[in-house]
Amino acid sequence: MARDYYAILGVRREATKDEIKKAYRRLARELHPDVNPDPTTQERFKEVTQAYEVLSDENKRRMFDMGHDPFAPGGGGAGAGGFGGGAAGFPFDDIMNAFFGGGQPGAGRSPRDRVRRGRSIKVRIELDLSETAFGVTKDVTFPTAVLCTTCQGEGTAKGTHRHTCEMCQGRGEVSQVTRSFLGQVMTSRPCPQCAGQGSIITDPCPDCAGEGRVREKVTRKVQIPAGVEDGTQIQLAGEGEVGPNGGPRGDIFLEIVQRPHPIFERRGDDLHCTITVPMTAAALGASFTFETLDGTEEIDLRPGTSSGHVITLGGRGTKHLDGGGRGDLMIQVDVETPAKLDEEQEALLRKFAELRGEDHPPGKFSPGHGGLFSRLRDAFGAR
Repeated sequence: MARDYYAILGVRREATKDEIKKAYRRLARELHPDVNPDPTTQERFKEVTQAYEVLSDENKRRMFDMGHDPFAPGGGGAGAGGFGGGAAGFPFDDIMNAFFGGGQPGAGRSPRDRVRRGRSIKVRIELDLSETAFGVTKDVTFPTAVLCTTCQGEGTAKGTHRHTCEMCQGRGEVSQVTRSFLGQVMTSRPCPQCAGQGSIITDPCPDCAGEGRVREKVTRKVQIPAGVEDGTQIQLAGEGEVGPNGGPRGDIFLEIVQRPHPIFERRGDDLHCTITVPMTAAALGASFTFETLDGTEEIDLRPGTSSGHVITLGGRGTKHLDGGGRGDLMIQVDVETPAKLDEEQEALLRKFAELRGEDHPPGKFSPGHGGLFSRLRDAFGAR
């Protein structure tokens, strides 16, 4: 080969397109005629640019790697012409477009789509425990954007239509040519007159002011499934705001807020509560009427129940969200010790203690239940 384009750009033969582009960009800034008019430097700039044209094109690079120089006499390259607008077929503008985001040569942007998807809406729904446990149908009212029935989303007054933008001639963008040390650079930006849409409304709809939609309060009947929890989100696809100019609807996200219950605490699908009973009831046993989510039930407290005992009512919790069964109801017993006794009560209680041999109790001591770190220490110490 007469010339090694890899060496001219100072890159490896395995260099990527980005590495080749960066190398050329660095050299072009140093050698461009606008920066350094020296004839020798201009010749070097020509070599560097030829090298970039070959190595940045996959087909030309493949031919060069096989031993064919596209710029050699008869090679079918750009020859020894100059640079710029009439540069013997050399795509200098294409290189500038590659650098400055101009896209493919001669390829313009399409006008922006004026029809866009509507915004999604988040709506909070407050529910009682029984409603989240068993499901419910609710009427939900919220403000949103709906299709303008006057113009059917077109945004134009009756009997009128959109007109092609005169500034951009319907292209949706305007171009500007500026000079830099690398030559002329063409930049494009959205047309300021039509906001990139390529068309404008001269007579907007009086009801929606040209937007194609209006705001109003709507009511939706929503089915809340059984088993939802506080913080659960339910997506209603395509039920949100209508997009500008009659665009498709966004979504609705229903956020469940469960109101606190006066008795039950929910943990997953199980319900927890505490029942406080007097010492005598715990010792002798008793029956209590209890209001569950399913109605009134009677709970039997067996004699000798101690504080902390848990009574489990299976299947009295909330329904599982997947529809398979229910959680449980866990009732913890709290035995209340009397703090104040009159003389007769105290005498009877002392007699009771004497009969049980508890008037001088020795007390029973056992290892305490420490925290996490003490349990870990004991576990490792036992080894």
